[in-house]
Amino acid sequence: MIVWICFLVAVFIFLALDLGVFNKNPHIISTKEASMWTAIWVSLSFAFSGVIYWLYQNGHVANPDQLKPAAATMKYITGYLIELSLSIDNIFVIAVIFASFKIPQKYQHRVLFWGILGAIIFRGLMIYFGVLIINKFSWTTYLFGGFLIFTAIKMLFNSEEDDFEPKESFIYRALGKIMPLTSETDGEKFFVPTKKGRAATPLFVALIVIEVMDVLFAVDSVPAILAITSDPFLVFSSNIFAILGLRSMYFFLANMLEKFSYLEYSLIAILTFVGIKMLLVHHYKFPEWVSLGFIAISLITGILVSLKLGGEEDLEE
Repeated sequence: MIVWICFLVAVFIFLALDLGVFNKNPHIISTKEASMWTAIWVSLSFAFSGVIYWLYQNGHVANPDQLKPAAATMKYITGYLIELSLSIDNIFVIAVIFASFKIPQKYQHRVLFWGILGAIIFRGLMIYFGVLIINKFSWTTYLFGGFLIFTAIKMLFNSEEDDFEPKESFIYRALGKIMPLTSETDGEKFFVPTKKGRAATPLFVALIVIEVMDVLFAVDSVPAILAITSDPFLVFSSNIFAILGLRSMYFFLANMLEKFSYLEYSLIAILTFVGIKMLLVHHYKFPEWVSLGFIAISLITGILVSLKLGGEEDLEE
């Protein structure tokens, strides 16, 4: 329990420093600044694998699966890469939401900051119940595995589906019935006084839509990481580090999303692999290096193909 408390305290200290010190004044996040913070978060995430090794070597954290330190470390890294890769779809949706509600660039970081807090809570709950269900009913691994493969097939054949329209979504309409909404913004405020009372600004509406969409994405990502391990601390820590790096990665990739269009196929391959792994978990267990290697190769291949084919398309134009 002490390890969990220390981990959560460290996360909230990072977030407090982020909003209260490094981003105290709203400003447009430049590509240079975003790339710096992306490098910092990725470095911290991989450095934490050393902490994982130390914790499991010395028995400072519960180890329900009796994992050796090296195995726990590899599962953490594998889980982190899965969550990071699945976060790419989040970035696409966040970009659409901000554009739809016309959120000024200098206030986008504030919206994402509060979105991260909500995501930590919701992911924590989903992970807790996911682990509980798998440990209580082992047959549910077949359901999770089948769902991941179904999701991968759906992504493959629905790649040309209609664009998500936040203002036409059920979330937006339901929110409008609960409280007054205004299309006007007042700095970085979430609520402003109007004739109808305090009304939610586009910043707050965008925050709520992002939160709900994150929960929907977690329906895919949580089962995916549970295919790697059901150890609560490994699942939660890898998930949280991926979420923490999502903000800076959004500002780093937001203007380059089209260049990485083939990463979608990497995600399909990863979801299919972890789905098959979950279906076979009671019959055959893949070595950890196989899972880590497949995920890493899938991501690298998607990036290289995107850059190569994207560059050729630019030359043709």
